[in-house]
Amino acid sequence: MDTRQAARRTLILGGARSGKSTFAERMCTDFPDPRPVTYAATAPRYPGDAEWAERIARHRGQRPGDWRTVETGDEPAALAELFRAAEGPVLADCLTLWLTSAMDAVHAWDEDVWASGSAARELGGLTRDLIAAYEAAAGPVVAVSNELGFGLVPPDPGTRRFRDELGRLNQAFAAAADDVWLVVAGLPVRLK
Repeated sequence: MDTRQAARRTLILGGARSGKSTFAERMCTDFPDPRPVTYAATAPRYPGDAEWAERIARHRGQRPGDWRTVETGDEPAALAELFRAAEGPVLADCLTLWLTSAMDAVHAWDEDVWASGSAARELGGLTRDLIAAYEAAAGPVVAVSNELGFGLVPPDPGTRRFRDELGRLNQAFAAAADDVWLVVAGLPVRLK
């Protein structure tokens, strides 16, 4: 039996359909903390996208019934607020979708807005606030994120920007984390 204390901050990385969310959920289910887990659902809603709605419903159906779900996808600052306010364990799934929402909110996909520097400043502020909240969380926090750095160089500037920003976000979370895992083909590998 593993008697190690649960890490206060954990980052779980992996590719699409790697098993990272399942691993994170299993980790949170096994926490010795008696308080229920708060699941931070970072997926923004896309009205009219039935397939996306089905994905969200499938993820929701996999969670234990006593977990509390807080949807933060339409307001990027809400995840940092949740990290600061939560007293029990938090599972944030996932940072990739958080970044998508944050880039949407600051218009970071728009080349002219990005070139002006305003989107980069706003995105940097949201990111720094999120990392500070992760570091200061009172209870255990498990953050899930995609590892996009193994792929090809995207053909357009906005997608390259997203990949680069996610890489920086993942590095910052990994530096702040007590444990870091990489999940590949359903197999978790401890990195830190």
